[in-house]
Amino acid sequence: MAGIATLRANQNATIDATITAISPVRNVTTSRGPSQVADATLQDETGTITLTLWGADTTRYSVGQKIRITDGWVKDFRGKLQISMGRSGKITIQA
Repeated sequence: MAGIATLRANQNATIDATITAISPVRNVTTSRGPSQVADATLQDETGTITLTLWGADTTRYSVGQKIRITDGWVKDFRGKLQISMGRSGKITIQA
C-alpha cells in the first residue's frame, strides 16, 4: 500500500487515508454536461493529497472518515498532485 508521499503523477494508486476537509460543492459544466464537484483533503502518516469528488460522491463522504481508494488515478493539476477515481477506481469507507 502506497503512502501519499510516494505518489507520482500519471499513475494508478491504492491508498488508505482520513478525510480532513471537504470544500463546498461547485456546479461545473464538463464535456459530458453539467455536474457537481468538490475537493476533499486526504491525509495519512506521510502527507496530504486532494481527492476530486464528482456528482453523487460530493455528498457521500464526511470529514473524519477513513477511506481506501483502490485503483485511483494520480495527476498533476496546477502544480499539485490530486487523486480521482478515473475509469476503474473506487472508494470504500473503512471501519
